[in-house]
Amino acid sequence: MELSELKPTAVFHYFDEICKVPRPSKKEEKIIAFLEAFAKEHKLEILKDECGNILIKKPATKGKEHLKTVVLQSHVDMVCEKNNDVTHDFLTDPIETEIDGEWLKAKGTTLGADNGIGVATELAILAANDIEHGPIECLFTVDEETGLTGAFALKEGFLSGEILLNLDSEDEGELFIGCAGGIGSIGEFHYKEVTVPENYFFFKVEVKGLKGGHSGGDIHLGRGNANKILNRFLSQTAQKYDLYLSEINGGNLHNAIPREAYAICAVPHDAKELVRIDLNIFSADLENELSVTEPNLKLVLQSETPRKTAIDQDTTARLLKTLYATPHGVFAMSQDIPGLVETSTNLASVKMQEGNVIKIATSQRSSILSARNDMANTVRAAFELGGASVSFGEGYPGWKPNPHSEILEVTAASYKRLFGVEAKVKAIHAGLECGLFLDKYPALDMISFGPTLTGVHSPDERMHIPSVDKFWKHLVDVLANIPEKK
Repeated sequence: MELSELKPTAVFHYFDEICKVPRPSKKEEKIIAFLEAFAKEHKLEILKDECGNILIKKPATKGKEHLKTVVLQSHVDMVCEKNNDVTHDFLTDPIETEIDGEWLKAKGTTLGADNGIGVATELAILAANDIEHGPIECLFTVDEETGLTGAFALKEGFLSGEILLNLDSEDEGELFIGCAGGIGSIGEFHYKEVTVPENYFFFKVEVKGLKGGHSGGDIHLGRGNANKILNRFLSQTAQKYDLYLSEINGGNLHNAIPREAYAICAVPHDAKELVRIDLNIFSADLENELSVTEPNLKLVLQSETPRKTAIDQDTTARLLKTLYATPHGVFAMSQDIPGLVETSTNLASVKMQEGNVIKIATSQRSSILSARNDMANTVRAAFELGGASVSFGEGYPGWKPNPHSEILEVTAASYKRLFGVEAKVKAIHAGLECGLFLDKYPALDMISFGPTLTGVHSPDERMHIPSVDKFWKHLVDVLANIPEKK
């Protein structure tokens, strides 16, 4: 079966088209051009701001002009992650999709349903001539995944809608009315290169096979962090032998739990077999600890071509201790909403950069601003104690829930009418752009919903096909029942 044969036909047709358009964060030129061509083809008014955000307007259908103007919103960029054994250039290559029963996935890469399915849904609404709705504004924002750049740059007056439907949630049947705010914390170590003594055994140790996932939506699932696991073994090794660390690399994106990491090290040659034995014991321990959450965890050690130099051992010692001390995972649960993570932190990546710099990237999230800042300062303390320089990103606000929202009542009533069950009303620990929209448009009445996605921000990303049809029917019904202008 082809993608365009799935139901709803129009939504999957546009999703198929979007999968052919490269759209990494900060590299959205091609998808912007696609949207501009779409608006021109359908003779719709289009606006573009300086940042690249796109707004396409569609007039109300006959008899619905009296309804409030609704903003449908999605982000156009996607997380670009792939398995190491997959050859794929996200700047040029289309996403190769495949159907697996009731699920749609990509071949070894992220699928981009986050948030491509939202974009496709908006295009299907804009192209339709058989759907009843009031005035519609479709907002497509850029660079949500790596900095919320589009939402930050959105100016007052660009939108005129009173209601905003964010289509960037990942659990069908759940209506989100709040989200966490976040901030990024960076630590940098500056090191000297030293000569590795002769007669040292070089090896590469790798952590792979982890599930990874979204650092907001999946942080509570107890999944392994490749950086923490790798550092745990390196720290153990450094305590027993004269360790030289030549290279270390783990994780990629600030909002993804790291799935893979590796290091290239050297120990005295007479410790060669002992290190292999140590890794076997360590692997057994980790497999036991993570047997439920990470059944495919693999730790691999293999001989490596000798390197002439390594990171100086003082910096190595401080780096390993800092990585050990830097927290990762859930820090606090909400006292207001049962089951909601309130505060968390993600040890996202460890990268060697030009100029003899090792950069550690982390991100902190919380539905409470003061708790978010406290978590960031906890990470700062670990970095500073290890002698790293520290910097912070701009951060973004959370979205405070409004249980008395008018659009929430409409959306919940629609779901019950269509499907005979109550939708779940929730807040989400992941970050959404809604908090930033409220900064510019404080009177907006907002809700977020979407089809079911799993494994987002990783090559395991999957979209539940039947849930897309339910999401579509729900959205169409909501648009037909938007409250009247006052």
